[in-house]
Amino acid sequence: MMGKTVSSEENAKLTKWLKTKRHEKGHTMRSLAQVLGTPHSFIGKIENQERRLDVIEFVRYCTALEVDPHEALSLLKVD
Repeated sequence: MMGKTVSSEENAKLTKWLKTKRHEKGHTMRSLAQVLGTPHSFIGKIENQERRLDVIEFVRYCTALEVDPHEALSLLKVD
């Protein structure tokens, strides 16, 4: 049986990647939240693994960062 994905190793990889990309793009949590039209606490909860993104949110997050979501998904592939 699968456990909660918010605390999974895969989610940790994903959130680390998103945070790294946010820094590379020069965004603060507040500036990214502004682009997404969300409160900055939304970004903090994602990066602190208190909340996970659904697929649509993930794509929007990547679009806001101007990064390819496929790059992140390739980190999660199981061989």
